[in-house]
Amino acid sequence: MDFRGVAKLNFLMLISFLCLQARAESSRSVFFLDGSSQRYIRNRPLDAAGETNAMSLYEVAAATSVLLGFAPPSLLPSDSSYKLNEVLSPNPFDRPHAVMILEVSGVKGPLLSTDYLNTQVDTLFGSRIIGSRKAEIRLPDEDEVSVVTLVEPLEDECNAACVDKELSNLAHWLRGSYLGSVKSLDGELSVPLPSGSSLKLHLSKKADLHFASSLVSLFRSIKKAVEIHDDLAHSSASRAELLIGHFTGIEALEEEYGSEDITQQGVQLFQTTLAKLFDLLRTAYGGKLVLITMSNEEPSSHSGAMLDVTFSARISRWLEEESTTNSTSEVLLVRRSLAWITGVILLVSTIIGVYLLLNMPLTRDTLLYSNVKLD
Repeated sequence: MDFRGVAKLNFLMLISFLCLQARAESSRSVFFLDGSSQRYIRNRPLDAAGETNAMSLYEVAAATSVLLGFAPPSLLPSDSSYKLNEVLSPNPFDRPHAVMILEVSGVKGPLLSTDYLNTQVDTLFGSRIIGSRKAEIRLPDEDEVSVVTLVEPLEDECNAACVDKELSNLAHWLRGSYLGSVKSLDGELSVPLPSGSSLKLHLSKKADLHFASSLVSLFRSIKKAVEIHDDLAHSSASRAELLIGHFTGIEALEEEYGSEDITQQGVQLFQTTLAKLFDLLRTAYGGKLVLITMSNEEPSSHSGAMLDVTFSARISRWLEEESTTNSTSEVLLVRRSLAWITGVILLVSTIIGVYLLLNMPLTRDTLLYSNVKLD
């Protein structure tokens, strides 16, 4: 093969690699929503004006830190700083100090329906995620930030009876119904959808139970976050609040049913639940909250969570003396000796000064005779 053939082959391989990389990157997206009269986010929908927005996870983490009221990383590149200016409102003194981040695996397309975005959300910024698959949200000491983990495993806190009760509460909140029980393997959750159809989940199936349990856990976590916010609002300490979680319920439906109707209905139910929970949070926080949703088509077993939270180590500025009992007594003796000697010197100096002042001729007092000229 001649040189031209090798060059063409290498070029085709490069194009194929870039296409595969672009396809992998386009499977991840992020949305910033505030939906309040106070604009914390610049309004720029996904692919506005035919352009393709792109953000790295590092920039998403930096934007989260700024929204919480903290400074972005000191080593933030200039390109990333420009991207933050595109996302965040220009007022540095007006931040919500409360952010909810929800990652969703196994979902294709936006997490919230177009109708909801057009009618309910005042401000929206959408972007595709490129670059690394993981990033860290670096926060100061834990005393300055309240972190609530969303979508925790329901089995860790609930038995079968508790799960049935929570499913019944969720169904009532969504204007649906729940019959049977998890323990007897005849539980059935039925919820109406905005499209007019109804989603029926048979909890005897592992995928259906995982999806329903994930919704219940998300619902319980949001109610817990509201209670924590109320407690912090009545306390003297001012703390930022971060709600972060990873939802894998849609991924379970995708693995079990593929692209069947039940998976699409599960996406609709999740969109409805997330929209209602966001409205609940906006009311509780008085609008001072930003929702960040991130979607990833890849299974969580391959990619895991995209954002992790880390706290800066507290640096103690106190100097501690490490000494034995004998050395402590010696130090105490030296300190007392210095105190007595200093006291004696000050007392003698005071007595001498008073004596000299009392015996000083009045004509030499510069304060009394500063304006008098004596012969």
